[in-house]
Amino acid sequence: MSPISSPTRTYKIAPSILSADFARLGEEVRAVIAAGADLIHFDVMDYHYVPNLTIGPMVCAAIKPHVGTTPIDVHLMVKPVDAIIPEFAKAGANIISFHPEASEHVDRTIALIRECGCKPGLVFNPATPLSYLDYTLDKLDLVLIMSVNPGFGGQKFIDGVLPKITEVRRRIEASGRDVLLEVDGGVKIDNIAKVAAAGADTFVAGSAIYGAEDYAAAISAMREALG
Repeated sequence: MSPISSPTRTYKIAPSILSADFARLGEEVRAVIAAGADLIHFDVMDYHYVPNLTIGPMVCAAIKPHVGTTPIDVHLMVKPVDAIIPEFAKAGANIISFHPEASEHVDRTIALIRECGCKPGLVFNPATPLSYLDYTLDKLDLVLIMSVNPGFGGQKFIDGVLPKITEVRRRIEASGRDVLLEVDGGVKIDNIAKVAAAGADTFVAGSAIYGAEDYAAAISAMREALG
């Protein structure tokens, strides 16, 4: 399947605060927004669905005053998932995405996110089949493709997910709906163009931005690579 490129596609950069300095998180959030971030990506891990433990609704509520109008993009790597969704909605999340393996009833979880006033997203690990989209794409605002196995930041991009990104783009375009296609894991300045060529429009970057001395320069370099 050939890659898809679109000169009219609007690209969004979503720095992941997983790579930020947690001792000064509010400042770090304000800094990447000032540097040109379009979304703030908020990774939630529970030490059950993934072998790591990160942050919860209280931290989301704490950064909310620092984001202004920039959306908070919450990625839930937790199982079970339903109970914590209302808490993140109350804490100020704008988008909430989850893994289908973490839900007993995927359609019900999507509906719950919508009922809580947030935009729902569905997340696919490198080996998760896209067949879940057969029944859910018409209800989603975001599809997130993991280009690493979830659980830790700083991993290397898995090239094998590129055809999966292209297939999701084909499905989105066939649906005629405005659905963000986000990619998370190992996205850097030197590979962001091929991720976009595969069909992505939203790019999560953790260490590639927060590991740089100049956040604005890093984001600018990504946009330049995107053309």
